[in-house]
Amino acid sequence: MTTKSIHGMVGTHAGALARPLARALMTIAVTAGLGTLTAQDAPAAPAASVLLLVPDRVFLATEDSARTGWAVLVTGDRITAVGPRASLRAPANARTIALPGTTLLPGMIEGHTHLFLHPYDETSWNDQVLKEALSLRTARAVNHARATLEAGFTTARDLGTEGAGYADAGIKEAIAQGIIPGPRLLITSKAIVATGSYGPTGFADEWSVPQGAEEADGIEGLTRVARSQIGHGADWIKVYADYRWGPNGEARPTFSEMELRALVEVAASSGRRVVAHAATAEGMRRAVLAGVATIEHGNGGTADVFRMMAERGVGFCPTLAATEATSRYAGWREGTPQTPRMTQKRAALDAARAAGVPICMGGDAGVYAHGTNAWEMELMVAYGMTASSVLRAATGGNAQLLGVGDRLGTIQSGLLADLVAVTGDPTREIRAVRAVRFVMQGGRVIRDGASAP
Repeated sequence: MTTKSIHGMVGTHAGALARPLARALMTIAVTAGLGTLTAQDAPAAPAASVLLLVPDRVFLATEDSARTGWAVLVTGDRITAVGPRASLRAPANARTIALPGTTLLPGMIEGHTHLFLHPYDETSWNDQVLKEALSLRTARAVNHARATLEAGFTTARDLGTEGAGYADAGIKEAIAQGIIPGPRLLITSKAIVATGSYGPTGFADEWSVPQGAEEADGIEGLTRVARSQIGHGADWIKVYADYRWGPNGEARPTFSEMELRALVEVAASSGRRVVAHAATAEGMRRAVLAGVATIEHGNGGTADVFRMMAERGVGFCPTLAATEATSRYAGWREGTPQTPRMTQKRAALDAARAAGVPICMGGDAGVYAHGTNAWEMELMVAYGMTASSVLRAATGGNAQLLGVGDRLGTIQSGLLADLVAVTGDPTREIRAVRAVRFVMQGGRVIRDGASAP
């Protein structure tokens, strides 16, 4: 997270409580077998189900424009055919779902969310992680997962429970078992911070205050913590490569390049990748050289750092919506000059795009309301990206960056049938992605606003 200072920095290290409670609530699996996204990470449709989806347009996410007059055939949990409606042959037992006036997209992918947080103008981060019970936070997360899915985001990467321990593993398992609706989840659980760098701060020395992420130091410490998190089901390892712990409260790097390299090596040996929170040029540089897969926030990124990211294929998740949300909470209003942080964010995105860095669509939902994830897409367009490039980032682009492109992200035969229909044409007007009429996840119809054939 980049914005906790607005309400202060207080965390809670809920690991000891989270494990037994989450097991009791949702039968949490705690082996490394949870660490891979598979077709079973969301309930699938019955094998005999055959559906023919007939929208006005189909956006394949492999090209910028949508194909008019195309249709998609779904058998069980898979896409089995896509092409012009007139030439697409459906079996006799296929049920036709007419979607007039819509564009059919791949299920969108949220690259940066926090299901265990809710907007800071409702409750401060301090109070959420210190005063809200784990059971209350889990109940909220269930609602947040449903809202995200119904908004057309069928997959999401959750980048930290912010004091709720390993409870995200329980949410992931509940979704996979069909107990609750929600996006396919890639989880990081606690996230890793350097001792003394994170919150809360400002307490008397005699008090040992729990943290909102897990502290680790040195190669041995990082190795131990990373392996523990992997054993508890983390799909990714998240590390704070810098944070606001400088002499004057400014952001400074937290780990050496050698420490970060060791962390990446440990994660890679288990088939996992590392995502880095980094807002300073030096923190970003160390993380990129260490081999992380994506950089989150990147406010202070320079042209040199972004060129390095592009050369190494490191994705950049700018989290524009979180910055705008917290600016609004602090009093900024649309139509007035942008705040310095907003201006810095725009410059970072411009520099990343100019360098050819892969852009991840992820807004840091939780700072603002879940289910409004499309706000990040709208801001990406407002900050200079085309609607089509944003759509591709939120579908096939994110699928590649998150390592699930062989199963999700585009509309192709053989891939999982995660499909969303929106009213209008979002390749022309990005706001159309908010007008969700139909959601399918793994061949199961989640939201049906279809017309009778």
